[in-house]
Amino acid sequence: MKTKRRLALAVGAALSLGAACAPALGQESSGAADDDGNYFHLGGYVRGWAAFNLQDIPETRGNDKGKLSMLRGSLLLDADAATGPIKWKAVARVDREAMTPYLRDLEALRKTNGTTGGDHGSILDNYNNGDLREFWGEFKAGDRATFRIGKQQIVWGESDFFHAMDMVHGYDLSWRLFFEGENEEWRKPLWLASVKYDVPEAAGQIHAYVRPGLDRCKDIGNTYDIRGGRWFFQPYRGYDLSAVTTNDCKHPEGNKDDWTGGIRWSGELASLNYSLAYVKTFAADPVANSVYAPYKKTPEGPLFDLIHPKIDVFGATVSGYSAALDTVFSAEIAYTKDQPYNVGTGALTAPTLGAAAGLGLGGIKLKDTVTTMVRADKNLHFENLFGTSRPSFSSVQIFDTWVLDHKESEDLVRLFAYGAPLTEHSTILTAFTVLNYKGDTINPGLAVGVDLNHGGGFLIPSVDMVLGDKWRAKAEADIFWTSGSGKTLFDPNPGVQLFGYFANNSQLTFRLTRQF
Repeated sequence: MKTKRRLALAVGAALSLGAACAPALGQESSGAADDDGNYFHLGGYVRGWAAFNLQDIPETRGNDKGKLSMLRGSLLLDADAATGPIKWKAVARVDREAMTPYLRDLEALRKTNGTTGGDHGSILDNYNNGDLREFWGEFKAGDRATFRIGKQQIVWGESDFFHAMDMVHGYDLSWRLFFEGENEEWRKPLWLASVKYDVPEAAGQIHAYVRPGLDRCKDIGNTYDIRGGRWFFQPYRGYDLSAVTTNDCKHPEGNKDDWTGGIRWSGELASLNYSLAYVKTFAADPVANSVYAPYKKTPEGPLFDLIHPKIDVFGATVSGYSAALDTVFSAEIAYTKDQPYNVGTGALTAPTLGAAAGLGLGGIKLKDTVTTMVRADKNLHFENLFGTSRPSFSSVQIFDTWVLDHKESEDLVRLFAYGAPLTEHSTILTAFTVLNYKGDTINPGLAVGVDLNHGGGFLIPSVDMVLGDKWRAKAEADIFWTSGSGKTLFDPNPGVQLFGYFANNSQLTFRLTRQF
C-alpha cells in the first residue's frame, strides 16, 4: 500500500509541477472563422512525468533500484490563426523538473568527480527549458506554390525509432533518451524558409527549404545528457563532460551561421508513393575535435570541442500497399558523403595511432555511409485471441548503417568518449504492436528492438488510456539488456556497442496529460 500511495503521489506531483508553470488560462479560443476568413485558436496541454529506476546504478554508492529518477512537468501552448491570406502558427513549451533523490545522488557524484563548474552548475539546468518551438507564417502564391517562413519542422522520412532521411533537424535526447513516442516533441525546430510546389502533370510535388543560419548553437545536431544526468552513457553517469569540453559552433567545417538547405521531390507512380531528396545539413551526432589531434582548428576547450561538421545526404523513399498480403511496405535509403567519425579506440590512457589518445580523441576521419530502412505495417486480427475491439496496428522495421570502405586499421570509434570500435554494419530489428479495447480508450502496446550485430536490445510494454475528452494517461517500462557494459570511468569495455550505453538504466515511467 505504501508503494502504491507513493506512486500516486509522485504522478500527481508531476502533473501539478506542469500546471504550476501555466498562467491563468481563460476559456479556450474559438477556431471559427469570421466572414473574412480570419480566426484564432489556442490549444495545448499540461503534462507530468514520474519515472523510477528498475535497476541499481553501479556509479553511485547506494542502491538506486526503485528510486524516483524523474519528476517533470511541461506546459505547451499551440496557437493557430489566420489574417487574410496568411496562416500563422506558434508553439511554446516550458519544462521544469524537481530534484529527485536519484538526481541528488548524481549531483553528489559530480562533486566527488570534480566536474561541476562546466556549462551548467546543476543537472536540472540541463532539463529545465523554456522555448518558442515554432513560429511561422504560411501563404500561397498562385495555385501551386505554398511558402512557409519562420521557425518550423520539416520531416522527410518513413521510419520510427531510428532515422535514415529525417536529417533536417537534430533531436533533444538529454532528458529522456528512450523512448518518447511523439517525434515532434523531441525534434529541434529551425529558422527556415520553405516552399511546396505542386506539379500535378507529374503527380508530384517539389519541397525545398533554405536555412539562413539564424539558429542558436544549441539548436544544431543531437543533444545528449553529457552533463552526468540519468541518461548519460554508462559508466559516465555522475560525470559532467561539459567541464572539459566546449561546443564549437564556429568551426570552419560546422559553422552554424553557414547557409544549409535541401530539396525533395515526392510523387506517385502506379500504386507506389516515392521521393528523392538532397539535404545539406549538420551531422546529427557530434564528434570531438581533440587537443591530441586538432581537426582544421585548435580546440578551445581543455580536452576537446564538440562539433557538428556539415554533410551531404542523398536519399530516396518508397511505399506501397500489397493487397495480397494486406500490408503496407516502405523503405528508405540515405547515402551520406563524408560522415565524420572519431579515431582512437580503448581507454584514454591507451595510446593508439602513435601519440593519439583513445576514447575517440585521436582525431576525425570522414567516411561515406549508407543507411537503409525496410518496414512492413499491417493490421493484425487479434479480436478472437485477445478480445480486442478492432484490428491491431503492427509494424516491423529493419535498420542498417553501412560504413563504406571500412578498415579496422583506421581505429574508428562508434561514438566520442566511448572507446567501442566502429563496425562495418550496425543492424537493428524493431517491432511494435498496439491493442485496442473499450472503443480505443484502453490501448496496450509492446515494442521490442534487437541489435543483430552486437547483441543487446530493448523491450517496452506500455498502456495508453483515454480518460474522457481531456485526459490521457500512459504507463510504460523501458527495459534494456546488453551484451556488455562499461566497467570503469574512462575505460569502457571496447566491445560494448549501442545498447551497452543503456546498461542498468531500465526505467518505469508514468505520464499524465490534460489537453485543452
